Amino acid sequence: MQKLAALVGPTAVGKTEVSVLVAEKLGAEIISCDSMQVYRGMDIGTAKADFATRQRVTHHLVDVVEPEVNFTVADYQKLAQGAINEIAKRGKLPLLVGGTGLYYQAVVDKYDFFPVEARQEVRQRWERALQEQGLTRLYELLQAIDPEYAAKIGSNDRKRTIRALEVYDLTGQPFSRVQQRNREAYQLAAVGLCRDRDQLYARIEARIDQMIAEGLVDEVVKLRVRGYSLDSNAMQALGYKQVYCYLEGMINWEDCLRDIKQETRNFAKRQLTWFKRDKRITWINVTQYIHAPELADKICEIVEGQFRSM
Repeated sequence: MQKLAALVGPTAVGKTEVSVLVAEKLGAEIISCDSMQVYRGMDIGTAKADFATRQRVTHHLVDVVEPEVNFTVADYQKLAQGAINEIAKRGKLPLLVGGTGLYYQAVVDKYDFFPVEARQEVRQRWERALQEQGLTRLYELLQAIDPEYAAKIGSNDRKRTIRALEVYDLTGQPFSRVQQRNREAYQLAAVGLCRDRDQLYARIEARIDQMIAEGLVDEVVKLRVRGYSLDSNAMQALGYKQVYCYLEGMINWEDCLRDIKQETRNFAKRQLTWFKRDKRITWINVTQYIHAPELADKICEIVEGQFRSM
């Protein structure tokens, strides 16, 4: 059975820096597990590893598609499985790193996505419902028919809310029931990083301030000039959506910054809730480690120990 390691956790917990050290120690290549890092031209707001970091360790599934592409979890799963096989053939260890819970689960449990093709008239009907009733109302509908999937995706995921309602419309079944899992797909060794809440929230705020200083607004301006709007799934990403609204004059700068920070904190809570459900993940409180190399050693110890016990 193919070995697969994973390093997961909420945004701003510190995965990127330590993942490179872990990959170097384990002879691994990194597979990004982030739903927004797949988009080209969206670098600052998605906190991609910089060029120097990606030179140290090979990274996969970063800068895969243009922002106009409707990139799905099934697309990600297919590319990730291909990357895992390629890495293994080179005698390296595949290391999933990121915080997108659904993408992680689709790979490690090898979701079998029910092949429901979108029917244009059904999709258009739900798009009209979104325009007329708003996302909050549609999410409430999803909670009523498929509470399990609604809890997984959260209330702000427009794309997946509509897709789940569309699947229910077409099949009469909740989306969560038309997915099958294979928990024996890989020899999985998974580590989760967490921090004390106050420290994590402080890091989130500092990261967002840094993104603004590094040019997040200019990055969104460039995307806007290229014709991307809130209709694009990519522009629903945290930070991009709020800055776009600011540029359109829909909110002022203070509200923009406050909303980014609040939504990011909420997102981090949802990430932890998702990953905590997977009992295969061994958790490390990063607050207990002062230096990244020390933390990397501990992660490697856990990963190697999990592999030996299988």
